[in-house]
Amino acid sequence: MRNTSFTILIFLIAFGLTVIQTGCRSTEELAEEPTEVDTDGDGVPDHVELEIGTDPENPDTDGDGLTDGQELYEYNTDPLVADTDGDGLSDGDEVLVYNTDPLNPDTDGDGLSDGDEVLRYRTDPLSADSDEDGLSDYDELYVYNTDPNNPDTDGDGFTDGQEIEMGTDPLDPNDPPFIEDLHAINFDFDRSNIDDRAARQLSENVERLQNAPNYEVRVDAYTDQIGGDQYNLRLSQRRANAVVTFYRENGISEDRIDARGLGKVSVSACHEQGQNGPGCREDRRAETVPIHPFPQRPEARR
Repeated sequence: MRNTSFTILIFLIAFGLTVIQTGCRSTEELAEEPTEVDTDGDGVPDHVELEIGTDPENPDTDGDGLTDGQELYEYNTDPLVADTDGDGLSDGDEVLVYNTDPLNPDTDGDGLSDGDEVLRYRTDPLSADSDEDGLSDYDELYVYNTDPNNPDTDGDGFTDGQEIEMGTDPLDPNDPPFIEDLHAINFDFDRSNIDDRAARQLSENVERLQNAPNYEVRVDAYTDQIGGDQYNLRLSQRRANAVVTFYRENGISEDRIDARGLGKVSVSACHEQGQNGPGCREDRRAETVPIHPFPQRPEARR
């Protein structure tokens, strides 16, 4: 009986000391005590890591550049798989480098995986049409064999998308043939005949027009500012007709040509004293203006 009383007394004394010590500690100190152990500091308690199979001593179990905690609680990716969506890019690279979706193998929905875009084709995994030519990256690679990083694969001035729309070949720089400008010719004072230099220039125009049968042209002819208006109007028409005759005699159908004599130039290209004698040779000219036959202008030339 005496031993039992002694044991109870010792227990009460020990319990009292514990209460006294605990009572001396602040509420803040007690609150700071960790309730769960996170050995690797990845934001996931050890007991959770053991349950899901991640390493409680490694903050990035799959080595993808994201902590296990980020994968579980922020990005919803798999902390046990470095490439959750299987697109060839690690979850860390998708989130931290390329801004792609680590849960979607084809972020921009163009039919190419993010990994293929970044590592194989060097296209933009965030844009379905990397070169903005109107064709998706996938269609350029697998349908038309065009360059998804070059809006004008054949360099003819029309974008790949324009060529597909028009039914021309985006891989052939000569399809469609495009004429941006043609030679203008000049005349001697009060003359409408075509000299040797003008003939060479018009011959070059003829060759280009023969290679671009869809084109029509407009011939605009002018005079300098010397003389009366009515006389110069007739002279400019003779010059325009001379150019039409040259084209017709060299194989260009007259129904492809519209000719206008416009009289005196409205704005002179010359100094007041003139050049090469009376008036100005630069003003005495006939311009051949190509009429664009396609439904749209070539965007790549803008």
